[in-house]
Order: sequence, then structure tokens, then C-alpha cells
Amino acid sequence: MATWLIILLIISISLLLKAFFNPFSSPKSLPPSPPTFPLIGNFLWIRKPVFQIEQGVRRLRRTLGPIITLHLGPRPSIFIFDRSLAHQALIQNGSLFSDRPKSLPANKIMNSNQHNISSGSYGPLWRLLRRNLTSEILHLSRVKSYANARKWVLDILLNSLQHKAGNGESVEVLVHLRYAILCLLGLMCFGDKLSEEQIKDIGAIQRRVFAGFGRFSLINFWPRVTGVLLRKQWDQLFQLRNDLEDVMIPLIRARKEAKSSDSDSVLAYVDTLLDLELPDEKRKLDEKEIVTLASEFINAGTDTTSTALQWIMANLVKYPHIQERLFMEIKSVATDIGVEEIKQDDLQKMPYLKAVVLEGLRRHPPTHFVVPHCVTEDTVLGGYLIPKNGAVNFMVADMGWDPTVWEDPMAFKPERFMGGGGEEEVFDITGSREIKMMPFGVGRRICPGLGLALLHLEYFVANLIWRFEWNAMDGDEISLEEKMEFTIVMKTPLMAHVTHRKKT
Repeated sequence: MATWLIILLIISISLLLKAFFNPFSSPKSLPPSPPTFPLIGNFLWIRKPVFQIEQGVRRLRRTLGPIITLHLGPRPSIFIFDRSLAHQALIQNGSLFSDRPKSLPANKIMNSNQHNISSGSYGPLWRLLRRNLTSEILHLSRVKSYANARKWVLDILLNSLQHKAGNGESVEVLVHLRYAILCLLGLMCFGDKLSEEQIKDIGAIQRRVFAGFGRFSLINFWPRVTGVLLRKQWDQLFQLRNDLEDVMIPLIRARKEAKSSDSDSVLAYVDTLLDLELPDEKRKLDEKEIVTLASEFINAGTDTTSTALQWIMANLVKYPHIQERLFMEIKSVATDIGVEEIKQDDLQKMPYLKAVVLEGLRRHPPTHFVVPHCVTEDTVLGGYLIPKNGAVNFMVADMGWDPTVWEDPMAFKPERFMGGGGEEEVFDITGSREIKMMPFGVGRRICPGLGLALLHLEYFVANLIWRFEWNAMDGDEISLEEKMEFTIVMKTPLMAHVTHRKKT
């Protein structure tokens, strides 16, 4: 308690001196903010978990409108609910709103001083890293070449579920999905089928990194103070980074050796990073920077995809008539009832499958915020100042739940994405013309893995429904209540009973 009082006193004095010598100019020009004492209000918000901040911001919207300001730490944070304002910012003024805020001190340790794609500043380095990812590993032809890898992972997943089905055991769905996706992305990243022990090591360190986002948030603010008074937390952060490198660097070095001796092996993400030269510094990436990018690749695809899959499967369990309709569509495409795998080319013939996946992403986006944006210069949006030093947050979930766009928005209705004749209705998930939902973000910082994520969601949902019938456990009501982890997961994880599908 004494430590917190000292921190509070030092910060109070600092803020008062700053306010006296450099008072804010024109505070009313920012979007509306709740009345709060500059120090106490900010301090209380900082200590709240992210999920509670989301709930609080949503309540503030009712009185303050669709664009509001909170003062979280050293910079104002602006939250935008309105989809037309989001379109104006991210599409019509994309270059202006495409930067990222400067990383806070603790975050710089984990992202190699913003040498990655998600938090990298809008400029030559970011363009190089993103272009390398999209033109190599995420290119359509390259994604198709990973068909054998997807089949390998599908077999792992189906075999584990078959074991549970044979024993009549319940299935904790997310555990199996997360492991399968991690196997697949591990292969795409490092080029080899990693051992079970290696997969578990990667999964364990990534879970610790996720937990660190909340645990180390306080030391990001006023590092000169926390560096002395919270030294133990800083030491834990450095140890976390060292542990991440201890897991990743041996895999990177092994890949480097394999690449030089086997030219016929599958292209891995790490391969492309080993040869990359930074535009301004005229050097190649060092090992620590490759660790950051490899970790980002696995992080970005594992929890988001497995979480989205769990939400989709939960709704298919909760609403058996939707599951049955989806199965009948799959059956009509899989002409041979003995076929073991629904392949990538088959997915293009399944409009209802695509509708189920899109509705899952609309109703249950894996993240309720995109990574914060910032503007390259002071600008005006919706009649309010958006300052260069501010963080701009877009409320992803709320845009997908807008009742002016979606009838009965909290219901799960895949038919929304079907045409009148039961055919697929083309839907622009990129928001180029109009934003109706944005689970992958929109504009220049849209998730580069959008296409890969949609493929994985469709592929695994189709094969899980083709092979098994999914039911709730006896007397179990599927709850769709949410909980914030790294992604928005089910508060009560989905437990299901799976049985082999009768296809005759």
C-alpha cells in the first residue's frame, strides 16, 4: 500500500506541474469525455481489465454519443462506434489513419521496438514486412500448396475426437481446436511437422505472452517511477521475453540449417524472414526480430481462429436445425459418402457454409477492438479533433451488432448472408464500399491473414460436421456468455458430445 501511495504522490505532482506549465489547449475540441479528475479518473480506468473498459465505454456511449474520449495513461484514447465514421476514417482517409501509436516501454520489449506488422509504424519497414507476408506465405497459390499440411492437422484433430467419441466422453472443444491450429501454423512458420513437445512449448509460452498484456500494463506508464518501485515486474517481463527466445531461436536455427541443405522442402515463413533486408538500415533481420515476427504469425492465427471456430461450433450445437442444414449441403457436394476429407475446392460450392462462418464472425468476432490506430497529423472526424498523439479504437463488435443494419442482431441467423433463392449473396467483408461488420479490420491495416482465416474456418467446420454429429451434453444448456482473454472466448467453454455421422 505504501508503494502505491508513493507512486500516486509522484504522479500527482508531475501532472500538476505539467498542467501549470503546459495547460491543455481547447479540451472541448476532443470527442466528449466523462467528467473525471485528471489523475484519479485516469488511474481508475488504467487498473480496469480490458473487458471491463469495453463494458464501461459501451455504457458511456448512451450519454456521450458514438465517438468518445478516455484518458488512459499518457495519451488520449478515442473510441468510435459509428460505422460511417469508421468508413470515413479507415477507407476514405486511409493513409491519414493508418499509423500506430508509439509503443509503450514494456510493449517495445515484446515487439522489438515495433519491428513487426501489427504494431509497426506506417512506413517503409511496415510495407516491407507486410508485403513479404502477403506475397509469399499468404499468396493464394502458396496457401493452396499447404493442402497436405491441412490434411495432416485435420487427421490429428479427427483422431483425437474419434477417441473421445469411441469412449463416449465429452469433448472440451477449444482445447482440441487450439492444438490443431497451432500445429498447422507451426508447420507454416517453421516448415516442419513439429513434435508434440515442441507444440506444447510454443503454446505454453504464447499463453504466458497473452497473460502479460494485462499483467504488465501498469509498468508501461511512468517507467522512470515503476522502474524503481516495480523492479520485480520489469525483471519478470525481461524473463518472459528471454523464455520466448529460448523456445523460438532453436527452431529458427534448425530451419536455417534445413533451408541450406534441402531446397525442395516446403517454404516456411521463417525462410522468407532470413533473407529479408531492412530498407533503411541495409541489414538483415537479427534473431530477436525474427522471433518477434514468428511469434506474431503464430499468435495472430492461433487464438483468433480457434476462438472463432469454437463460437461457430457452439451455435451449431445450440441450434441443431442449422447444423442439419449445413450437413445436407456438405452431403450434396461430397458425392461419395465415404469421402474422408472435404477439400479446399469443395468449399467453393457451399454457400450456406460460407454464411454460417460469416454469421459466426459477425455475431462473435474473436476480438472486439482492432489494434489501435493513430493519425499522422491532427485531423477532424465527426466534428471533433483527433490528435496526432491519440490512440483511435474502433468498436468491432458493436458495428456488427448495429440494429440499423442487422435485424435482430444478437440472434444467430446465417440466412442473412444468403440470397432470396438460397444462393450465396456476395458480401464485402473488407468494408470497401460500406462497413457492416469488420472482424478483420478494414482499410490499409486490414488483417493480412483474412483469406487464410476464412479458408481455415470453412475447412475445419465443414470437415467436423461431415465426420461427426455434435450435441450438447445431457441437460446442458449452451451458454453464449463471453469472457475476455487474449480473444473473446466463451465464459463456459463448449463441452459437446460427438458421435460418428450417419450419412446414408
